[in-house]
Amino acid sequence: MVASNGRRAGKSRRDSSRRRRRSDGNRDSGILEETMKIDSSFGHRALRRHRHSIEGTTYLLTAVTIDRRPIFNDWDTAVAAAATLADPGLWRDSKLLCWVLMPDHLHALVTLGDSEPLAKLMKRVKSVVAQVVNRQLNRNGSLWAPAFHDRALRHEDDLVDMARYIIANPVRAGLSPRVGMYPFWDAIWLPG
Repeated sequence: MVASNGRRAGKSRRDSSRRRRRSDGNRDSGILEETMKIDSSFGHRALRRHRHSIEGTTYLLTAVTIDRRPIFNDWDTAVAAAATLADPGLWRDSKLLCWVLMPDHLHALVTLGDSEPLAKLMKRVKSVVAQVVNRQLNRNGSLWAPAFHDRALRHEDDLVDMARYIIANPVRAGLSPRVGMYPFWDAIWLPG
């Protein structure tokens, strides 16, 4: 029996993706596609689903500019945003371990304190940076996309390796030949 949507009655979307996986001959890529599939109808809500805020946990955080506009290509804007991010007062009792400011996004490695949950911390940080940038550019309006991505690191994850991965983003993106030549990053493991 065929339903009005063209699928066989009693078969779910998941069943049809399994059939496609078998028919293309590459079982492993089908599994990856199936596990990484996010229903786009949820938009930014999909990023917030199952988000936990655990004091003392270290998170890899990513925030992107609205419409991925390269706002931080402007030197003075990037300097103002970087100075704001580097201010320990901005993070309150959370600890910023490492960060890199790319032309259209921010990556940060943060250990969450107990004064505010992760979502509230990121909302405040994004708001303060947006105010500084808007003042710098003499503009109003949104700077950041409404959501952010977070990944809680497990105890076995090596923080220094994760920090190296984060600060190597400009090199991988072709913005700099070496990490030390890119100006908008920092890590607590550096002297001074």
